[in-house]
Amino acid sequence: MRYPQGGGLTAERQHSREGLRLRAGERFALGEASAAIAKDLRVSVRSVQRWRRTWNDGGPRSLRSRGPASLPRLSHRQFAQLEAELANGPAAYGWEDQRLTLSRVKTVIGRCFHLTYTVQGVRKLLVRNGWSCQVPVRRAMERDDDAVAGWVKEVWPCSEGSRRPVEPGWSSKTRPDSP
Repeated sequence: MRYPQGGGLTAERQHSREGLRLRAGERFALGEASAAIAKDLRVSVRSVQRWRRTWNDGGPRSLRSRGPASLPRLSHRQFAQLEAELANGPAAYGWEDQRLTLSRVKTVIGRCFHLTYTVQGVRKLLVRNGWSCQVPVRRAMERDDDAVAGWVKEVWPCSEGSRRPVEPGWSSKTRPDSP
């Protein structure tokens, strides 16, 4: 199962789901119908049917939790080291501006730990460890609103060409002088 806040089930939730599966397994042994089990346990009939197939193939033991689907590639100690590296800022890695994008964090991970992550993998890693997307709340102090307004009025219209055709239009789809 995937959840939008990053990561899967917590250990407590995983344990409660395992309990549901084991209770369903006890009722499978009694020969109860899947619909009745689903209604009592408040789960979908399809889940109960899937658990029943697993139970038929491997017995009650097969309904036990197998733990997390995958372990994080960076340990807690390594992630703490990554946070320290990111605290140095982008300038420490040769980037001129002060933005830490996902692709830049991916590069830092590659340089520090010799691991390759996808950009989405980096996002999931950061969200799982409590990081969030940061967008500046205020505008830069150096911004000159009068200069921006003047540029929008004077320079921008000149940089964009006219959208109207220069020649008169034609109602037919073919031009009169076409062969």
